Amino acid sequence: MENTLYYGDNLEILRNKIQDETIDLCYIDPPFNSKRSYFQIYNDIGGEQDKAQAQAFVDTWQWDTRAIEGHQQIINNFEGRFTRQSIELIKGLELILGKSDLLAYLISMTLRVTEIYRVLKPTGSFYLHCDPTASHYLKVVLDSVFGPENYRNEIIWRRTNPKSHISQNFPTSTDTILRYAKSNKYIYHQPYTDHDPDYVETAYKYTDEKGQYRLLPLLNPNDDRPNLTYEFLGVTRVWRWTRERMQKAYEDGIVVQLKPGAVPQYKKYLHESKGRTVTNLWDDIKPVAGNEAFGYPTQKPEALLERIIKASSNEGDTVLDAYCGCGTTVAVAERLKRNWLGIDITYHSISLILRRMESFGENVMKSIKVDGIPQDIDAAKALATRQDDRVRKEFEKWAVLTYTNNRAVINTKKGADKGIDGVVYFATGPDTTERMVLQVKSGGVNRAAIATLHGDMERENAKIATLITLEDPTKPMKEEASKAGLYFNPLMGKNYDKIQIVTVQELIEQEKRLELPLSHEVLKTATKQSGSDSQLKMGF
Repeated sequence: MENTLYYGDNLEILRNKIQDETIDLCYIDPPFNSKRSYFQIYNDIGGEQDKAQAQAFVDTWQWDTRAIEGHQQIINNFEGRFTRQSIELIKGLELILGKSDLLAYLISMTLRVTEIYRVLKPTGSFYLHCDPTASHYLKVVLDSVFGPENYRNEIIWRRTNPKSHISQNFPTSTDTILRYAKSNKYIYHQPYTDHDPDYVETAYKYTDEKGQYRLLPLLNPNDDRPNLTYEFLGVTRVWRWTRERMQKAYEDGIVVQLKPGAVPQYKKYLHESKGRTVTNLWDDIKPVAGNEAFGYPTQKPEALLERIIKASSNEGDTVLDAYCGCGTTVAVAERLKRNWLGIDITYHSISLILRRMESFGENVMKSIKVDGIPQDIDAAKALATRQDDRVRKEFEKWAVLTYTNNRAVINTKKGADKGIDGVVYFATGPDTTERMVLQVKSGGVNRAAIATLHGDMERENAKIATLITLEDPTKPMKEEASKAGLYFNPLMGKNYDKIQIVTVQELIEQEKRLELPLSHEVLKTATKQSGSDSQLKMGF
């Protein structure tokens, strides 16, 4: 299976592009804006929500035509995809919640978890990352799809230190990760961490020529074991080991008796210990900070995904992240020698991941398949005219990021963009930069558009402006652009048009890309990755 980034709605991609029982491990961190009042979501039955928020992160759980369609698919058991338990659960939740945004969110998750269950191998595992806002509802959704008998753990991750504030509630500092298996035969490797130094000093307080050790009991917890009941060193007990093994361990110096008549014990050396057993309380993984942080709103630390991937997959297995965001799952899977599939509905995320994966080298980049981006003019027009509020401005983002090799900074401000869809910084010297502004038009381009862009460029104090257009530029447009004159780049020692016009056809068919030397990176510079299991300092 090729390592693939899918650009689009994960429900459509799961249903149409991923085959049954091909995935070994799936982790998802679906959006749920916990900053919004839970009670506002819960009580807003049929009311108006904050429509102006970023669509890709919020509209997933608005009660709209998409939620209604999903509700009907589940209730009517579309193509026989849903379990009886899922159907009855949604009916019951509708009685409790009404046709609310929270119900819309749970319908969205039921649709997608159903498909994730289908694509998992019988030995596969599923991890759903959420916060306490809706984890209790998601637990019953997962029970209805996977069956309560396949529930394995509720993992609690301490994601941050509590903030000091005045409140009538205990501060929330944890996330919940719900872990399920598809069957009772699943991959699992118990993770361990290093022992706490204070524990080592207290427990491993003895030393001999082989190193530090502790003494552990040799008694068998089962008293009814006649074959293991015998006298040894003057003490009769039900022992953990057979007489032959006990005698050999004693001769090898492993079994000791601290004083005559005392119950013998055995030496457990520190170097033989795998470490502290990781339980369902994960308080040892720090939140994203320092060099690992770059501002993505739902970014998770690489150490978190490393633990999950190591615990529930083997090298060569296939890992799926259906909400891959900034690509932490993808990057860690690549480093740990797993195959991977990532899905995201925003091209901005796809571009971030592609930039991130560059640190693995040219061979890895060549092996990555990107599915869903426009490959011809018809596909570009379809993206530009897509009637989907969740992906507003996706055409503009795709065009800007494609032209700048994923280096531009996208304008994500709400409201009017003042004619600017993106900005890229280009080098003019060893330590100096200037700005280029970019605007994308899917239609209605004319000479006036060039004049307006010229004004936008001057207002933004940029040296160059580029118009990316789906339509071919007219002769008056080209003439207006040429009137803006030239900009001389001292680093390159050559002139560039101040107003440049690039067509989408040139982007696709001629692979036309920005030629100026860029200095501003969307992602932090990453060192070449060695492929070892050690946590990377540059992770996202």
